[in-house]
Amino acid sequence: MNILYINHYAGSPLHGMEFRPYYLAREWVQQGHQVRMVAADYSHVRATQPDLSALSDAVVGRATVQTIDGIDYHWYRTPSYAGNGLGRVKNIAAFLQQVWQDAHRIAMQFQPDVVIASSTYPMDIWVAHRIVKIARQQGRACKLVFEVHDLWPLSPIELNGMSTRHPFIMLCQAAENYAYKHADVVISMLPKVAEHMQQHGLDLSKLHIVPNGITLDEWQGQAPALRSDIAEHIAAQKAAGYTVVGYAGSHGTPNAMDIALDAAVLLKDDNFRFVLVGDGHEKAALQAQAQRLGLQDSVAFFDPIPKAQVPAFLAHIDIAYIGWQRVPIYRFGIAPNKLMDYMMAGCVVLHSVEAGNDPVAEAGCGITVPPADPEAIARGLRALSQLDTDTRNRMGTAGRQFVLDNHTYPVLAQRFLQACAPEKAAV
Repeated sequence: MNILYINHYAGSPLHGMEFRPYYLAREWVQQGHQVRMVAADYSHVRATQPDLSALSDAVVGRATVQTIDGIDYHWYRTPSYAGNGLGRVKNIAAFLQQVWQDAHRIAMQFQPDVVIASSTYPMDIWVAHRIVKIARQQGRACKLVFEVHDLWPLSPIELNGMSTRHPFIMLCQAAENYAYKHADVVISMLPKVAEHMQQHGLDLSKLHIVPNGITLDEWQGQAPALRSDIAEHIAAQKAAGYTVVGYAGSHGTPNAMDIALDAAVLLKDDNFRFVLVGDGHEKAALQAQAQRLGLQDSVAFFDPIPKAQVPAFLAHIDIAYIGWQRVPIYRFGIAPNKLMDYMMAGCVVLHSVEAGNDPVAEAGCGITVPPADPEAIARGLRALSQLDTDTRNRMGTAGRQFVLDNHTYPVLAQRFLQACAPEKAAV
């Protein structure tokens, strides 16, 4: 089967986030399917952008081709940007325009059986549908799949306060409604979206839930060693008798790290040390906040580490932390990659959230407390630190088993393919 996967932000082990498209595609390639990944060459979520100059001999149409682990990435040149302003809009427009112009060539040359529109914004549904219609005109029984990561435009409305009458929001709303009407299959990572999607025109018989997950090979064999500066810092804190609370991931507004720092203030007189690994647009502000609150001794910031080192980092810490803002959008559910990593590592987890689902509570691998509540976070961390070793180990084992049963990419890739084309999915 030929699978065309359109994801503006698609990443890989060579580039960093976003990983989900890569892991799904890799599983499909291993099953014998052909996968073409269509992505922009610049994305704010990648650690490293593809070097198109080194691939100058591999230009097809308007795209530059790079094969990674059997997946053919077709990179489209787009302008760089910072933040969520006009620069990002121009980047989106440049990408969509080029794929639209290439639609006929893609449909005729690749002859897709499935076209997946997968992005955090919904406008790629239009270019995906254009490719599907051209393929169908050639006699192919091509299916249109809309994969929902975040609910747009509801996310920027509720998270960032954007007006429903903002032109960009109105454009997103039109695209979302179009997707629910025209897609043959809708796949959501969020488990509680049915009512919202139905209100916007979706026939719920089209809806399938396929959450985020982990790839097993990153957790088998000898894991790469943790970067020495982080490993040495954690070892020193533990040797001094401190409980180490770790976080690995983006330092952005949705992650509510400012609340974690407020909790750290309440724990100054307790035996806690915080190790925060990652980057993001709020990192500088968080570092300034920590300085202002006098947390120089109890909170340490480190630059991002390769994804392959995440298991080693999690093996070093005592408690894994993940927090969220208190916002209505989470009523539709959450599907964070980092939480799957935490659970797979057998960590006990302090989860600060109010959402439609809670994997930590489902698995019994930690404590869940309300979001935006430093005192609740502090109480939860104290409670976890006081657990005996056997209880902590049982909780960690429960989290790992929950992921193995429900959130590995071989399982998820098969569920995805079964939803798209059950008649062609491998058994």
